[in-house]
Parts: sequence; structure tokens; C-alpha cells
Amino acid sequence: MNIANRSEMPDIANRAFVEEQAALDWVGMGSVHQPLKVKDGSQIKDVQASVQVYVNLDDPLAKGIHMSRLYLLLDEHADTRPLTAAGLKLLLASILESHHDLSTNAFVQFEFDHFIRRSALLSDNSGWASYPVMVKGTLIKGEIALELSVGITYSSTCPCSAALARQLIQEQFKRDFAGTKHVAVDQVMNWLGTEEGIVATPHSQRSTAKILVKLDATQDELPITDLINSIESALKTPVQAAVKREDEQEFALLNGKNLMFVEDAGRRLKDTLGEDSRWSDFWVRIEHHESLHAHDAVGVFTKGEDNGYLPIP
Repeated sequence: MNIANRSEMPDIANRAFVEEQAALDWVGMGSVHQPLKVKDGSQIKDVQASVQVYVNLDDPLAKGIHMSRLYLLLDEHADTRPLTAAGLKLLLASILESHHDLSTNAFVQFEFDHFIRRSALLSDNSGWASYPVMVKGTLIKGEIALELSVGITYSSTCPCSAALARQLIQEQFKRDFAGTKHVAVDQVMNWLGTEEGIVATPHSQRSTAKILVKLDATQDELPITDLINSIESALKTPVQAAVKREDEQEFALLNGKNLMFVEDAGRRLKDTLGEDSRWSDFWVRIEHHESLHAHDAVGVFTKGEDNGYLPIP
């Protein structure tokens, strides 16, 4: 049996239409599993990414794009250099050049879990915290836009619930010590340490913040950990990794000092993001997964730039 000459193998996708066809906004590949290195500040980390890579199909006579070129360019980029903002700009230019006869726009997006080693609040322990990260680049009509998204999980204690719990504790104190003119400090201390005394506690909920920022055009780096740290510093109550009793007690103290409605968390984050010149725009969605209600409390906001992100939930 003769093996066909590879130079004579049919290339259906490369055949041109006789009549003009409709243009397509994006054509390419999604869910490409790609190991790569990411430069985060001064650190280079190995990640397992899910990648989307596309070009538009602008040629009205072309049957299709060259998907193998997209894959090979993505693989070559991941194999030869860590992912940075500067490298992402080069990758977008290479993608577009590979389809210069068919396309005018390019798109690439990386999604991966970003791990940071976190120390416990008080004890000598530490553990890994994981954050979902998305890095996206577009080259449209000659303009490059780079975006970075992170997800943060934190605790939010309801201010209303805290006030109601304090009221119940006050009422219980009044009942337990009614008719007593003088109460010793030791008596109060002992009472405060009992379940009969602290009859109510405020409810807290695991909460999430999804932050999307547009990198300033001058940025060549991907400050992933910097963005995460700034968000957690503003909220004060990020979820913990390794926890001993002293760490849990400290976490309870942080929650008590940082009572938050979803509006409070939103204002903290808007102020923090607005002070950082590395982000030319931002969009944020926060969710407090209620423990009192069966629904969530949600807040959405943007920087408010002209022609910028829309505050769409």
C-alpha cells in the first residue's frame, strides 16, 4: 500500500470560497491545557493553565483560520519565557502576524490557580492559599489591552447581627444581676465566659470578591500577588490556611473589629483600587453568602472611567 505524498495531502481549510462570506468575530481554540511559568513580581511560578486563543476571520473568501499556528505559537511562548505583561504583548503580535492575511484582531486568555504560602495569624504554622487568576490580552484595531482578574475569599460579620447580639447579652446581664448593687470584676469576668451569659453571637458568612483590573499601558509586569495582598489588606479578614486555637481566636478578633455589610466591603475595595496607578480601570463583584438568608448580598462597582468597564453584575 502506497503512502500518499504529504505535499499532496488535501488542505480543505485552505481553499477559498468563490463568493464572499460573512466575517466572524472570533475563531480559535478554548480549553487548551498548557503548563507554563508566570512571573509574579520577582518570583517565577509554575502553573497549569486553561487557555483560550482566537483571531477574527476578516477575509470574506477564506474558509477558515490556521488553528495549528495558534497552538504552536502558544506552546513556543510557554516553553521559552515566563508569562509577563510584556511577553503577552509579544504573543498577541505574533498571533496576529501568523494570520496577517486573514485577521486584524487577536485574543488570548490564561486561567489558573495561583498559590501563595501564608503564615498563620499568631502561631508558627503556615499553609497554602489558592486564588483563581485570569490573565487576558486583546489586540483590536492596533490597540493592546491587558487585564488581570483574581478571586478572594474572606469572612464578613454582619454589623446588624452584632448589635442585636450585644443587646441580648445586655438584657441577660440585667436579668442575672438584677437587684445587685455592686458586682465584682471577677463575677463579671466569670459571667462573660459562660454560654449562659453570652446568649447570642453575630452571624458571619464566607464571602467572595472578584476583581478585574485593566493594566496601565506602561506596565510590563503582572503584579498578581500585589493585587491579592492589597485586597486582603483592605478587607482585613481573608480566610486562613493553617489554624491553631490562638489563630482562630485572633481571627474572631479581626471579625469583631471589621464588621461589614456588603456596602462597607465595596467602599473599602473601591478606595484601595482607586489609589493604585497600575490599574487604569477596574470592575468588582462582591458576594456575602448569607447565613441568615437563603440568598446572597451582592455589590458591583467600577472605577467609573469614561468608556470604561460598565457596572454590569
